[in-house]
Amino acid sequence: MVLSLGGSVFLTGEKDAEFLRQLVEGLRAVAKQHPLAVVVGGGKTAREYIRLGRELGLTEIELDELGIDVTRLNARLLASLLTPACPARPLTSVREAVEESSRWSLVVLGGTEAGHTTDAVAALLAERMRAERLVNATRSGGIYDRDPATDPAATLLKSLTFPQFRAMVEAGTDGRAGQEFIFDRLGVERLARARIPLAVVQGRDVEQLRNALLGKVFRGSIVAPAG
Repeated sequence: MVLSLGGSVFLTGEKDAEFLRQLVEGLRAVAKQHPLAVVVGGGKTAREYIRLGRELGLTEIELDELGIDVTRLNARLLASLLTPACPARPLTSVREAVEESSRWSLVVLGGTEAGHTTDAVAALLAERMRAERLVNATRSGGIYDRDPATDPAATLLKSLTFPQFRAMVEAGTDGRAGQEFIFDRLGVERLARARIPLAVVQGRDVEQLRNALLGKVFRGSIVAPAG
């Protein structure tokens, strides 16, 4: 299994220590049943660095690199909490994560290279590991027809195909560093090609997160290959 843990879920400023304790317990329990790789995002902190860097004239590559550094800091914290169940140092490439997953039931990494969001990293990793599913832990807890943060009438879409989801992603993103969306373009393409289902769940609900990782019924959305 591969988990893409959004930075906006990882640190919110509200009861973070309590959440992380529950998350660590849940991830350890899942890893006892299935090999698990966790990719941690940068969230608000990364976006703030990117916003400031863009205002000061940094290139998109430099902005990506700032974001990667933040994701690796978040990954370092999670890996330290999970030790000795996983390497204490977060991994820095998909290849390294694949290699280490043969020795550990649980591995953690952040971003890897400019141009790849942590969602893309998670999708690339899922493809290389031949994962059964990729779970995306988000604040929204699913995929909606409209932004639920601004439109209270937004409807949760419980099931989609990859062509339907691809159209939503392409309409909502343009590839710049620091953009917020439910998943990124490269990640969608890789999952669709490998026919790996994508589950989207509320990341702060550890019980639902565990259910999604274990293939049980969960509250959220599922994007599945057609046919």
